[in-house]
Amino acid sequence: MGFIQAFSGAIGGMFADQWIDFLEPPRNLPPTAAIFPAVANGQNAGRGSNTRGSEHVITSGSKILVPEGFGLITMEDGGITGFIAQPGGFVFEPQSQDSKSVFTGGGFLSSTVGTSWERFKHGGRPGSQQMAFYVNLKEIPNNRFGTQSEIYWDDAYLGTQVGAITRGTYTLRIVDPILFVRNFVPQAYTSASPKVFDFGDIDNPAGAQLFNEVVSSLAPAFSNYTNDPNKGNRMSRIQGDALGFAQSLSAAVEEGYQWSSDRGLVIVKTAIQAIEYDETTKKLLADAQKADALSGARGQSFLQQSVARGFESAGENSGGQGIAMMGMGMNAAGGAMNFQQNPNQPAPYQNPFQQQQQQGGQQPPQQQGQQQPAQGQQAPQQQAPQGQQGQPQQNGDDSIAKLAQYKQMLDQGLITQEDYDAAKNRALGLG
Repeated sequence: MGFIQAFSGAIGGMFADQWIDFLEPPRNLPPTAAIFPAVANGQNAGRGSNTRGSEHVITSGSKILVPEGFGLITMEDGGITGFIAQPGGFVFEPQSQDSKSVFTGGGFLSSTVGTSWERFKHGGRPGSQQMAFYVNLKEIPNNRFGTQSEIYWDDAYLGTQVGAITRGTYTLRIVDPILFVRNFVPQAYTSASPKVFDFGDIDNPAGAQLFNEVVSSLAPAFSNYTNDPNKGNRMSRIQGDALGFAQSLSAAVEEGYQWSSDRGLVIVKTAIQAIEYDETTKKLLADAQKADALSGARGQSFLQQSVARGFESAGENSGGQGIAMMGMGMNAAGGAMNFQQNPNQPAPYQNPFQQQQQQGGQQPPQQQGQQQPAQGQQAPQQQAPQGQQGQPQQNGDDSIAKLAQYKQMLDQGLITQEDYDAAKNRALGLG
């Protein structure tokens, strides 16, 4: 027993004109409605003596329209006798040898639909009445979730457990209508006097059950998301990553409650409206943000600004104070150059005043290489002039080294051309 397909695809043209009496989904349904009885439409709709509770009852020869985005399930005595998930027009012909009980139409429906049909199909009785119900195969939006108190999860970015109150919505889809009706929908929604099964109905116990299961799955979903290296381990991305978090939440729900394998439901999208961290987590985030600001490219930028300010101060001062400021700039620049070579490690701090003291305490190379006179012997007269001549030579070498450093800093963008010219003049004694 089953259906004969009269036409496929969108409703219109010749068949729409010829079909005067037919069954179709009810109108003005909320988008969160999942399953609802078929209603009669046409010139004979509502006529006759047996109209009460018979809108969704089909007999031999009944014509049924299945619009895009809907499926049709026929039932008898609580058993499923037919299923159509292919848009088009169909005639119920239980006695015809050409009739079929299942039209899946392919598409996004789960591959388990055929298996589910074989498990739960019901042969029915020839000539008996069948009840027809439509199933919403579109995305069902605005299913809300929220927590009244903090939930806690392990956060890879912060490296510890964090807590927050959160709220938002998710979008689900029925991917196996047979499993959904057979295993999840209460009998009151598929009886002789059915109501509309609406996920948004606060009096729907099945909808309330899904709400509770989603809330209890939020903590493992957040943990899965923040510990996934492909997601960047940052909770700040979650509000803009509806599909990514939907996958984490769907996986957590499936692991805990088997929505897909037992009920034919999957979560396809999420929208996080708010995440309110507890006070401890807020302090951790503030510390992490400060650490981020002083590392990587941002920290290097801060260092470059500091070097530039040092050279600017050197240009405004003269004499020894200006030389000291230039020394500070060179030492900071040396740290910056080391930082550029290895940005993953912090630049070492160098004390410019300590370095100047070390340089001042060293003897010139010529003096270090000379032999000290033996005890009781007079030192040669000519060694004093030689030692005095070594000091200007060392100063000249230092000036060349400093100019080389200035040029390297200019090439790397640490100082401007004006800063370089001023430093060069001072190093050469021209300023």
